[in-house]
Amino acid sequence: MQVEKIDTFSGHRDCVYTLEGAVEDCQFFSAGGDGLVVRWDLTKPDAGELFAQIPASIYALCLDKSNNHLWVGQNFDGIHLIDLENQQEVGSIKITSSYIFDIKIWKNNAFVGLSDGTIVVMDVANFAVKKHIKASDNSVRNIAINPVSNEFAVAYSDFSVKIFDLQDFSLKLVLNHHANSVFSVCYSPDYQYLLSAGRDAHLKIWNVDNDYQMQQDIAAHLFAINDIKYSPDGMLFATCSMDKSIKVWDAERFKLLKVIDKARHAGHGTSINKLWWSKYENQLVAGSDDKRISVWKINN
Repeated sequence: MQVEKIDTFSGHRDCVYTLEGAVEDCQFFSAGGDGLVVRWDLTKPDAGELFAQIPASIYALCLDKSNNHLWVGQNFDGIHLIDLENQQEVGSIKITSSYIFDIKIWKNNAFVGLSDGTIVVMDVANFAVKKHIKASDNSVRNIAINPVSNEFAVAYSDFSVKIFDLQDFSLKLVLNHHANSVFSVCYSPDYQYLLSAGRDAHLKIWNVDNDYQMQQDIAAHLFAINDIKYSPDGMLFATCSMDKSIKVWDAERFKLLKVIDKARHAGHGTSINKLWWSKYENQLVAGSDDKRISVWKINN
């Protein structure tokens, strides 16, 4: 495997907490502690475009391709709906006074994860709250959708991963094998596995078809794992960590293939918070506490 550093994007004035794809494969959005939403183009390095400005930290972005909207989660306030074509806010709703850690959209439902342990289910078409799911008093950190099994997985700060029914939102299963807060959950592209990781620095592999039995438990990083992302072809996945490294793994064998860090590949010198893997030239993008966004081309 070859890793080629492409560029470092700078422009944020605070930590970069979230990354989200745009309509074009070569474009993505970033946001963080400065309340800025920036649109970047991988074909035009470091030519970021200020897309929106929100008066609070942003931990969650979600692209709604069907309606050409970007959902922006503003901490302590709610959701801002930005039209992608004219870059205008077309709606906002105050749903919480808590942090918004994640937003995922499936069909006409948006699932919004809050720091008070609530999942707010919103009607996308009407931009309105339809249900509150309260299964913990600890933060909802990340949400992953599995349309094959009609389920969604939720990472909680109560050390658990909880599996819910995608239709009636009922709690189906609780996975309790992490030793600390769970920060990220991610289904494999074939939906046969669920990957989870968090503050205990362990990567856990769950077999979906076998009632989520734990298949592997990997001591993957030195410190908390913040995010997991699969490559566009599904052959690889990457994890990023508070230990300042990104690790690239074989998706079939769950074996470590490459470590991307400051010494070897001009990586970050602080915690890496979020990943995004583009179809454009198989470029891997990372956002960090150092206010910067780094881009690598992965040749497998």
